[in-house]
Amino acid sequence: MNKGIRLGITMSLLAAGGLYMAPSAAAAENQEAAQDLGEVVVTANRTRQRDVDTPAATTVLTAKDIERSGAQNAGEALAQADSVAYAAFGQNGAAMGTMSNDVVIRGIDNGTLILLNGQPISWRGKYDLSSIPASSIARIEVVRGSGSVLYGSEAMAGVVNIITKKGAANTVTAGIGNSGQHHYAGNVGDDRLAISYDFNQWKHSVHVSDSEVTSRGQVTGTTKTNARDVEKRAVGLTYQINDRLNFLYNYLDTRDTYDRWVTSSKNAAAVGALYNERNYKKQRHITQLNYDDGRYKGGVYFNSGTVESKGPTNYSTAMKATNSIYNTREKNITYGLDLQRKWNLATTTNVIAGFDYQREIFDRLAAPSTSAKNAASYARNNWAAFAQLTHEFNAKDTGILGVRETWTSGADDDENYNNFSASGQWLHKMDKENNWYVNIAQSFIMPTFGEIYGASAQANPAENLKPQKGVNYELGWKQNHGAHEWRVAVFHMDIDDNISASWNTGKSDYTYSNEDFRNTGLELSGKIKAAGNMTYHWGVTWQDPKVKSSEKGYWDHKYGRLQMTGGATYAAGKWTSTLNGSYLSYRVQTPSQARSYNVKPYLLTTWNTIYRPDAQQEIALTIRNVLDRHDIISHSASRYYGAPASYMLNYTYKF
Repeated sequence: MNKGIRLGITMSLLAAGGLYMAPSAAAAENQEAAQDLGEVVVTANRTRQRDVDTPAATTVLTAKDIERSGAQNAGEALAQADSVAYAAFGQNGAAMGTMSNDVVIRGIDNGTLILLNGQPISWRGKYDLSSIPASSIARIEVVRGSGSVLYGSEAMAGVVNIITKKGAANTVTAGIGNSGQHHYAGNVGDDRLAISYDFNQWKHSVHVSDSEVTSRGQVTGTTKTNARDVEKRAVGLTYQINDRLNFLYNYLDTRDTYDRWVTSSKNAAAVGALYNERNYKKQRHITQLNYDDGRYKGGVYFNSGTVESKGPTNYSTAMKATNSIYNTREKNITYGLDLQRKWNLATTTNVIAGFDYQREIFDRLAAPSTSAKNAASYARNNWAAFAQLTHEFNAKDTGILGVRETWTSGADDDENYNNFSASGQWLHKMDKENNWYVNIAQSFIMPTFGEIYGASAQANPAENLKPQKGVNYELGWKQNHGAHEWRVAVFHMDIDDNISASWNTGKSDYTYSNEDFRNTGLELSGKIKAAGNMTYHWGVTWQDPKVKSSEKGYWDHKYGRLQMTGGATYAAGKWTSTLNGSYLSYRVQTPSQARSYNVKPYLLTTWNTIYRPDAQQEIALTIRNVLDRHDIISHSASRYYGAPASYMLNYTYKF
């Protein structure tokens, strides 16, 4: 099917809504907006639906869920979610420059699209969720399975939509913990205007990694890395201009330092010597203007961010003394718009159709480690038209068809791409409490600038990369029965040309290349709101993610095959206490050029207790890594450890 035919199909569905607009559509949509749908999901199908009526595997984390969990930021909240493997590079969600903390859904490490109020905030496929404070979040919607037809590139494994609060309670918070932890926050505003500030610090040094040093393919020594002075600042402003129009601005600033020490050496480096030091600084600006009247929905956004890494390098990879300064800088800008309209063609049929545009700019800035001749600027335009037709065949059966055409223009060296995707869903309502569904969806990921042109001195350009394409098959069942919620999903994913980084030990650099990926799994979850003071939630995922590259020539395991998540909350009077855990077993770490190897399970635990002496005061004690485990929480050949057991005591006053 050529591009013109594919675009024609998309535009035909767009036009269908305008040609067959039912006279009562506006009244019907106003009535829909006024209905109390209970717990809703907007992200899965770009419209308000009850979770149980959504034909996709979904999880909703409410503001109350996040508060009870003790999460300080969006990353910590998602670390406990079902079917999510957590990856970090230091305590307090620290990130090593562009090696940010990741949310991995169903074993795909580059397939989660991150949205803030429905607008993308990723920069060349990267994001830092630890910089978004939990106090600013109204809810988080997680949709597992391909979302590319509605949301475009990156949404191969799923979509995470972080929805912020529109107003603010007037509060001040101060907190202190071990390892030099400090937390200060403040919110001021009313139902329309909210201004917030949040500061988090982990000052003391903590061991986060052990690694080998190689030169020309030979191991020349070993090192350990400590992280310290992890600081995160967030300033936010939201203004509800009217019932339909909202403005948001966020400034996010994260800083952290990593010291790498020699633990053994075959050459000149002495044990205990400082191998290198890296100071990382990320500053980001997120600006949005969003509109929603129930029929028309859209937004414009402007995101910019700079990342700088610098510090002394005292020894080469051959473990010989050298005196050099490492310094790289880059800037990323994305701006664009997302527009959609909903037409009710009849009482049983509706169409949602829209248009996306995004301008991407990647600047590799001049720095001591990036000479002026290697500094460069790249840009491209991303365009898309999408449409989704929903038809209720009868009171029990609903079918959904979606299509999307995406293309790029203006890229350097004509590195432009295009893609057509389609999806189909079927929802069968067995009764008021039970639904089952089928969901088949194509997905894709466009290569990013960092992958195509190389984002650092160690990254080789890969201008022959192909777009990553895949298909997700899913069969699910949902039940809401009184105080019980049950969810079951069986899925299979096939991905061609999965984009992955391959590390070359001989040259100490890496190159992105295409490989194949597949995964088959079963997801079970439940929530129980007991009649007494207890609430429970649990989830089990059994899967088998595998990857096959041209270098290996065989299917190799990734991540873990069994994940169990769960938690319990006790609430009585002025006290609320919640214990959450995420356990990942049958785990492997997967090097670029060698077979994966087994690694012990990780168990991430958080215990949070809140005491409210009166309506104005709140005292919260959060304990992380309750069992003080020394778990590896990375999934490649590098070993990054979770922070040891820690506590944070916060006091909040509402005025």
